[in-house]
Amino acid sequence: MSISDTTHGFNIALSSNDSNPCADKLGTLIFQLFTNFIIFMGMVIVCNVVHYALKPFSQPRITSDILVGLIVGNIDLLREEYEGLNRTFGFIIDVGMMCYMFALGIEMDPYVLFKRPTREAQVAYTSVLITFIIACSTTPFLHYFSGQHKLEFTLSLSTLLSSTASPVLTRVISQLKIDKSDIGRLVTEVGMLSDFICFLILSIGYIAMPLPTYCNGTESHKWLKTTISMGSALLAQTVFTAIISPIFMNWVNNENPEGRPMKGSHLVLSVAFMVLICVPSSSYGYSPILSAFMAGICLPREGRVSKWVISKINYLLTTIFFPFFFMWMGYAAHISDFESGQLMTWARLLLLVGIAKVGKVAGTIVSGSMLGIHLPETVAIGLLLTTKGHFHIYLAIRVMNCGATLTTGIVMVIAIFFTVWHAPIVVASIIERARKRAPTHRMALQLLDPSSELRILLCVHGTQSVPAALNFMEISRGSPDPGIQVYATDLIELTDYIAASLERVEGMDTVTVKDKGVVDMRAQITSCFQEYVDADGDGITLRRAMTLADFNNMGADICTLAEDLMIALIILPFHKIQREDGKLDAGNAGFRYVYKKVLRHAPCSVGILVDRGLGKLGKITRTQVCLNVAVIFIGGKDDREALALAGRIAQHPGVKLTVLRFLVDSSDPAPRGFRVNLSEKDEEEMGLDDECFAQFYEKHILGGRISYIEKHLANSAETFSTLQSFEGQYTLIIVGRGGGVNSVLTMGMNDWQRCPELGPIGDVLSGPEFLATVSVLIIQQHRLRGELAGLDDDFTVM
Repeated sequence: MSISDTTHGFNIALSSNDSNPCADKLGTLIFQLFTNFIIFMGMVIVCNVVHYALKPFSQPRITSDILVGLIVGNIDLLREEYEGLNRTFGFIIDVGMMCYMFALGIEMDPYVLFKRPTREAQVAYTSVLITFIIACSTTPFLHYFSGQHKLEFTLSLSTLLSSTASPVLTRVISQLKIDKSDIGRLVTEVGMLSDFICFLILSIGYIAMPLPTYCNGTESHKWLKTTISMGSALLAQTVFTAIISPIFMNWVNNENPEGRPMKGSHLVLSVAFMVLICVPSSSYGYSPILSAFMAGICLPREGRVSKWVISKINYLLTTIFFPFFFMWMGYAAHISDFESGQLMTWARLLLLVGIAKVGKVAGTIVSGSMLGIHLPETVAIGLLLTTKGHFHIYLAIRVMNCGATLTTGIVMVIAIFFTVWHAPIVVASIIERARKRAPTHRMALQLLDPSSELRILLCVHGTQSVPAALNFMEISRGSPDPGIQVYATDLIELTDYIAASLERVEGMDTVTVKDKGVVDMRAQITSCFQEYVDADGDGITLRRAMTLADFNNMGADICTLAEDLMIALIILPFHKIQREDGKLDAGNAGFRYVYKKVLRHAPCSVGILVDRGLGKLGKITRTQVCLNVAVIFIGGKDDREALALAGRIAQHPGVKLTVLRFLVDSSDPAPRGFRVNLSEKDEEEMGLDDECFAQFYEKHILGGRISYIEKHLANSAETFSTLQSFEGQYTLIIVGRGGGVNSVLTMGMNDWQRCPELGPIGDVLSGPEFLATVSVLIIQQHRLRGELAGLDDDFTVM
């Protein structure tokens, strides 16, 4: 072959390669993928920018996403690109909604339908029913749907208006930081139940009304046969999932305990099983999205696999799917075709928003009146329950050109926006009411007028806690004028046996306990207290009280009693009792739960008394010193309250008080690798600590009545060793629960606390490794509810 021939052949090859259609398509495909990626990233960036722009107004994420979707989806330049992307839009959206509904189904509890209706269930059922009735009665008059099958579409729309987007509502409640409050927890539970009921109705109703059949405008001649076969297939799929999934999931969870990485094979099997139980619906014409919801309901909510699936799905939805979803929504809701000049368009919009709000508010008012919830709170609950979300938007878009016009679909999307935007305003009103109903003054010993009487709610549970209670009453009595008023209160668990013996007094809202064991115990306790006061009760006014309730309600009853009696200090006996060998027993978990609630909601200061010898001292006399007491001061409001109580105890002639102040060793700027960054609030607290201690020093220590020891320590290890050095020196140690303000002296102690309710220092002093002859009194200063620092505070408003 000649050189010229070779060159000619090479040119022919090049020419044929240039016109290769595969290469052209590949280049076009790569360019389209790059363009789509740029559009996607632009959508993500714009959504985030608008969300942060609306953050000062506390608007939830979905409101900014709807706005961005409607704006970006209607830009003419981008709509041309959407035309090519729209072919894959439908598949992406359907798969994403399947994942969304599957995760939602896992979080639902289907057994709630078979239980006695709780307070949350009553609110949910009432609000759903009333909204459904109002929607069915009004929507047909504005003709949201054209053509045949108006009844079916009206029932579906009424069901959607009755539902609540629980994922959106839960996120809103958490973001606005009222999830720890009683009303926040109630709204979250009611939203979940409303979602479950309405989506279950839609899932069952789809059997009789499959969307493709009605979208085509003709009803199948074999409607009854199709309905029966589809219903039977769905029932079989649901029963299979309900029986097999708990067995399979429990096996996977047992094979992969917490703390160990999950085995890859088990993870693959779990995902394959979940896909298997969702996929069969397409073969018999059922909606794969609702099928995913039904499958999720049948999966166990608890367990490592379920939690992993929910977390991964939520992450993928938030980061990838939702930007696509709102881009698809904006493209489908073509604003230029929106009939804004028609009066009927705005009437339909106002009616949808009105039905959602009026129906939910009316339902919560009815149920709230039966449950004793205040009217403003019932209205707030109803307004929050109007929240709609992503699935509602999905159906609003799908219904376009399928029984409804494009304008009607856009009206539904706009109505969904108006069901969410008002949530921050409603929450702000809830917080404002919580602040107004909170105490306006602090019931703290530190701020108590010295000339006023000290009121103490001295709690006992059983006769074993009486001796320590008597000795505490003795040393805290102060001077006879003004003295103290003690309400000796029995804490009694309301069991079924005791409840059967209760007798209601006619004409009065009181009951009498007839149980012989309770009556004898109370009589014995009363006798002990009365004998003590009769013998030497100068300055002590004794009253008796009782809290008879189950453990769920006992904490609230104690707080209510303390508020009604204007108590300044509640003293609770530790839930563990000292055995004969000096160690504490396992304790009563029920009382521990009660004490945690009291610490959280108390209207005054609270003390927990760990009795390890205080009750065995016998009577504390006023003629000679027989009790060595120490108070530890590190810093913080709780330590200042402990110091205030110690000043009162020091007035007793039989008490020798020592103040132990722990200070950070200033010679080591960063003690042993620890560094604490003080905030402005911490600096302010330290200033209050210095001021309080200076006043205490001048008033009590300079006179020589109280001993003072100063310890300069470097870290929490030295704090621990110093505490152990007190063995045999003191009978009672008083400490603040807080453990100091961001102090390096207690840093790390929280990591190995056995009883966090005692605080870091109190937990160490009452631990088994500490001496068994030292009693501990842990003090918490009153947390003033009127000073709610943020919306994340745990408050009660209903």
